Amino acid sequence: MSQADLVMEAHAAGLTTGIPPFSVPAKKMAIWLFIIADAATFAACLLAYGFLRNGSANWPRPFHNITNVALMTFILLTSSLTMLLGVRAANAGDKPGAFRWTMITAVLGVVFALLHIREWLALIGEGMTLFHNPWGTGLFGASFFSITGLHLLHVTAGVVALLAVGIRYKGGRYHADDLEVAGLYWHFVDLVWMFVVPFVYLLNLSH
Repeated sequence: MSQADLVMEAHAAGLTTGIPPFSVPAKKMAIWLFIIADAATFAACLLAYGFLRNGSANWPRPFHNITNVALMTFILLTSSLTMLLGVRAANAGDKPGAFRWTMITAVLGVVFALLHIREWLALIGEGMTLFHNPWGTGLFGASFFSITGLHLLHVTAGVVALLAVGIRYKGGRYHADDLEVAGLYWHFVDLVWMFVVPFVYLLNLSH
């Protein structure tokens, strides 16, 4: 069957069911629009961070190793895998499996948040605040807490969303497409972290 025949068949199927063949569900369209807008927000923050870093002569390098950030990254990447498995199980009709993988993803998000808060407390204990640090310009503290805080806020919101959607999915009020929408948001949060790590952490490793 040729490509043209496939296209005509898709159009015919759409006319039969009353659903446009290339339509996007409203929930999925809404989350994609949100992701695009939120990506612009993070891009603006990282761009401003780069401008401040290049314009400061005494920009500090307070991180002595990458052990903690590597652990956090591993946990977040693993959570993307568990979310993918949850959505796949939901699409296959495996409700217990989908719920289990979704809850595991939420737990991994909580672990990531706790490690992040522990890192913040350690830096605060060394004297770093929003407007001051003992190593150089105070702009570092402002940019670090702003960017990582914004990401941590998204992780926290994602955990709450996963718990709510997962519980309602188990109770029959939500369906596989709702889990898929929550998964898209979670994958976006993980993707943003892949940009935060090199800009905020790796470039600021102490020599």
